[in-house]
Amino acid sequence: MSTTFLRTFLSRPGQVGAIAPSSRFLAQCMVDSVDWASARYVVEYGPGTGAFTGAILRSLHPEAKFFAIERSPELCDVMRGRFPQLDLSEGSVEEVASYCQARGFPHVDAVICGLPWASFPDGLQKSCLDALATMLAPSGQFATFAYWQGLLLPAAHRFRHRLDQYFSEITRSQTVWRNLPPAFVYRCRR
Repeated sequence: MSTTFLRTFLSRPGQVGAIAPSSRFLAQCMVDSVDWASARYVVEYGPGTGAFTGAILRSLHPEAKFFAIERSPELCDVMRGRFPQLDLSEGSVEEVASYCQARGFPHVDAVICGLPWASFPDGLQKSCLDALATMLAPSGQFATFAYWQGLLLPAAHRFRHRLDQYFSEITRSQTVWRNLPPAFVYRCRR
């Protein structure tokens, strides 16, 4: 699993923003960012090798519906082997509306996101967030993370400022030191 992750990072660093999967500590911080009692339609963006997926599956309300969107065919293969019960779409999060429509999701209550925003060009950041905005419920929740060293990148600054255009409430978790590299979670609400 880790070799597939590293191989994907080396071949497509713009799709995979780290050399190792996220830790269980970061996964817990991500799922702790969501009000699971109210989230009935949940989507995971960029599950990679499933670092957050298991924690999401354990946290879901019994009546919730959930699917994930992963762009990398290699990582989709890993996910299908690791989570055979997972509803997984192979493609871009820019197509979230069509994926939701196919599943009968009227909206999305929560998005847990593992995308490498700091490695995305301006246009891709905007198109991904625009697509999210079309489906996220009025009280929708969005959790994504960033690496501390990534904040030195202009794209990371642009992403943080861009969040203000989409969300009325943005908070940052404490640092998750037990992750390689150390990270924090952006907790966003409309």
